[in-house]
Amino acid sequence: MAVISSTGETFKKDVIDQKGIVLVDFFAEWCGPCKISAPIIDELSEEMTDMKFVKVDVDKNQKLASEYSVFSIPTFMVFKDGVMKSQFVGAHSKEGFKEEIAKV
Repeated sequence: MAVISSTGETFKKDVIDQKGIVLVDFFAEWCGPCKISAPIIDELSEEMTDMKFVKVDVDKNQKLASEYSVFSIPTFMVFKDGVMKSQFVGAHSKEGFKEEIAKV
C-alpha cells in the first residue's frame, strides 16, 4: 500500500474513521530527519499491507499539527481503530518503527 497524504479536511476519513492500525507521519519538506525517515516509511508501507500509512505536512496543515500537539518533527502517531495509542518523535530505524507499531 502506498503512503497517502492527508490534510486537515481528510484526516478524519484517512485516520480517525479507519479500522485497524494507522501510522501517521507528521513531517516537513525541509526537515532532515523527516527525509531520512521517508524511505523507511515507504518501505514499511509496502511490507506491512495490513495497516495504513499516512503523511501530514505540518507546514500545510498547521491547525491539525497544533490540534495533535506536534511540537517537534518528525512526530509519529499510531492509531488503532481511530484512537491514538502511541506517539514518538525523531528518525528511527526500520526495526525501531516496527517495535513502536508492535506496542499497539
